[in-house]
Amino acid sequence: MAQRLNIKDYLRESYMFNNRAVGALLIMGVLIATVLMRLIVLQVIHHEQLSTLSIKNRINIMPLPPTRGLIFDRNGILLAQNVPSYSLEITPESVPDLDATLHDLELLIDISATDEQRFRERLHKHKQFESIPLKFRLSEREVARIAVNRYQLPGVEIEARLVRDYPLGALMVPVVGYVGRINEQELKRIDTTAYSGTGHIGKLGVEKYYENLLHGKVGFQQVETNAQGRILRVLARNSPTSGNNIYLTLDTRLQRTAVNALGDHRGAAVALDPKNGEVLALASTPGFDPNQFVNGIDQKTYQRLENSPNHPLFNRALRGQYPPGSTIKPFIGLAGLETNKINSTSWVFCPGWYTLRGGKRRYRDWKHNGHGVTSLRKAVVESCDVFFYDLAFTLGIDVIHQFLSEFGFGRPTGIDLSGELPGLLPSREWKQATHKEPWYVGETLITGIGQGFTLATPLQLAMATAILANRGIPMQPHVIYASQPPNSNELKIVPPQQLAAIPITRAANWEYIIRSMVEVIHSRRGTAHSISSGQKFTIAGKTGTAQVFGIKQDEKYVKEDVALKLRDHALFVAFAPARQPRIAVAVVVENGGSGGSVAAPIAKTIIDEYMNRAAAS
Repeated sequence: MAQRLNIKDYLRESYMFNNRAVGALLIMGVLIATVLMRLIVLQVIHHEQLSTLSIKNRINIMPLPPTRGLIFDRNGILLAQNVPSYSLEITPESVPDLDATLHDLELLIDISATDEQRFRERLHKHKQFESIPLKFRLSEREVARIAVNRYQLPGVEIEARLVRDYPLGALMVPVVGYVGRINEQELKRIDTTAYSGTGHIGKLGVEKYYENLLHGKVGFQQVETNAQGRILRVLARNSPTSGNNIYLTLDTRLQRTAVNALGDHRGAAVALDPKNGEVLALASTPGFDPNQFVNGIDQKTYQRLENSPNHPLFNRALRGQYPPGSTIKPFIGLAGLETNKINSTSWVFCPGWYTLRGGKRRYRDWKHNGHGVTSLRKAVVESCDVFFYDLAFTLGIDVIHQFLSEFGFGRPTGIDLSGELPGLLPSREWKQATHKEPWYVGETLITGIGQGFTLATPLQLAMATAILANRGIPMQPHVIYASQPPNSNELKIVPPQQLAAIPITRAANWEYIIRSMVEVIHSRRGTAHSISSGQKFTIAGKTGTAQVFGIKQDEKYVKEDVALKLRDHALFVAFAPARQPRIAVAVVVENGGSGGSVAAPIAKTIIDEYMNRAAAS
């Protein structure tokens, strides 16, 4: 059988190859044409738009946070500063095992659960190559332990940053306040551009009220970055502008004297200069260390402060609202003189109680056996309640409300600090609106001795006392003395502001009341005579005792039988010297008992410190 031969058809293969080559060339041509068309679109038609986008991707604007302004007292003592502080930071992309690294760090230094929680929250808000703080304010020992073991901790660094610091701690916190991390509510109301790169904002006190002065102006730098966002080089820089320095009217030595004099008591003391409204001291005890709040306080510490029965977070000087007690009597007496309801010879017989005509209820005097025949001067000196019950009845609540409001009772003083409360000056309209009841005459009587609905803050009492010392010329209380722009030695002094004068028609009425207040201290029968010993100048003052709870008609108040938290508040207001006053003081001691034996010595200590230094200078 013959074998069949397979002969290649070269012609047919050549034809197929040519067809395939032509097809491939056509496809390549189409692809090349598509690429060329795309290049034309990108390079010609959309050139300007894409060129701009390219620059934006390559060049970024980074904020440069400003340095916060410093805060000083009137003598140049530093109250708030910015200090370098070491922080422990981690760059996530450089850490092989984040959980293991955190565990290793916990073996070296104390890292709280709050620290770790904040770190993990920031972890989701930052890029992997950015350094994220884990713990602030490392001690030298902690820095050393991390440094020694640094070779075993890839991605872990120790960075130095400026943080806010309050060198006097709790002493100045009622006025200076503190800064803290910006929260979500604050983010909604602030200009986020102005706070670019800044994580802190004023929370309380001067730090909050003068935030705009202290914060400064953010700067920017133009940087070139790669595709991953890393900075390659800085192209341009617009430096930030530091905040203004602020000088306060406060005297640190006097503030320390006030706090030490209050001691372990819960209370407040405020000292003003009657001539210009400068706040010389504003103390609230007990206090707290503001440095705990700067970078975030841990939950355990905060709960301990929040739940403390002594309420250290509460600013009693601005927000403590107390019955003013007998400290209000000089103002009621002045109202009686000015309205001609009484004069210097008017008298009332005090048997130890007072009743309304036809009434059965006895409104008791603090002195069980009474004061006998009592003039206005004697009523102020010995703090006779019966005299002021009768005078309040004669004046009526409408006149009392109007007159006391002239001295600032029932409304904020307008001091340049945040958080002030207005107190309460009751009226017929207020009671009807609040309690849906008419005003009763008995309520007028107890208003006349500073009890009932009436409430005042220590700052209000100090301001009213300063107005009295100034013979009716009110000066706006303020804590700022001057501001200092950055890179300048010039101080911009804040001028004092005089408010509308109290419309008293006879100057003799001022002198009568003030002379009566002088005898409260310098007369043997005065309720604060105990502080007169060794005085080189004349003090005018008034004691006060405010009941915390009511006592039944047939009961007697025995201090030793009453729980501490239910004992009377002790109050004292004073100014000195009586003729040309340089300082006005209000002291409130919660559950302190007697104003004459507890609050008055505290005020004396404050006045003596200020006047003795003034005499020596």
